[in-house]
Amino acid sequence: MAVPKKKVSPGRKKIRRQFYALSPVGYVTCPNCLEHKRPHRVCTCGYYDGRQVVQPKTRNDATTA
Repeated sequence: MAVPKKKVSPGRKKIRRQFYALSPVGYVTCPNCLEHKRPHRVCTCGYYDGRQVVQPKTRNDATTA
């Protein structure tokens, strides 16, 4: 049966657990609409890398589709 040979001190435990923390998510600003978005993703306005790649959906397009 696996049993620890020595007690793990609280400081040692914290050092081990500090790497489990979540890193904050980075955001960039869209140069076209100035909206915050996740990097390497198409913005809601349809622009990616300074050019339009997708036509943004309007309310009329969403109801007929």
